Amino acid sequence: MNSEQLLYELSNNLANSLKKQGKTITCAESCTGGWIAKVITDISGSSAYFQRGFVTYSNEAKHDMLGVSQHTLHKYGAVSEQVVIEMAERALVRANADFAVSVSGIAGPDGGTEVKPVGTVWFGFASKTFSIARVVTRCCLFKGDRIQIRRQAVIFSLTTLMKEIIKN
Repeated sequence: MNSEQLLYELSNNLANSLKKQGKTITCAESCTGGWIAKVITDISGSSAYFQRGFVTYSNEAKHDMLGVSQHTLHKYGAVSEQVVIEMAERALVRANADFAVSVSGIAGPDGGTEVKPVGTVWFGFASKTFSIARVVTRCCLFKGDRIQIRRQAVIFSLTTLMKEIIKN
């Protein structure tokens, strides 16, 4: 199965689970640039469970659109656990959704550091069934070029949502 087929299958499984449960989802994306929202809305009827997503590529957008604290952005950097937690929490509230996924990473080819090399991607997963402090986070170090890193981040997001968060 190629990656496009995999993305479609993951999105379709997510759609079926959300429709079955009568739940909704939103996303707050940085390095994936709206790719998660695109894959979710590739499924016909997605408006039943997806009303909006947030593409917050810059720190300014993270702050303006989601309310991520300037202090958090400056202290930890955009690619951090603390930022994806705030992104997921705020997206959940602002979209009035049942589930949220947030993503912030360094897709390259430039921008990496020794501490946060190219391929570092942080994920936040929030749910109304969790308290505010119960956002699940993950960090991955993906290999490959910019497109491969971004694709892996989208696949990881959808897979983790199904296995660990939505749990159909």
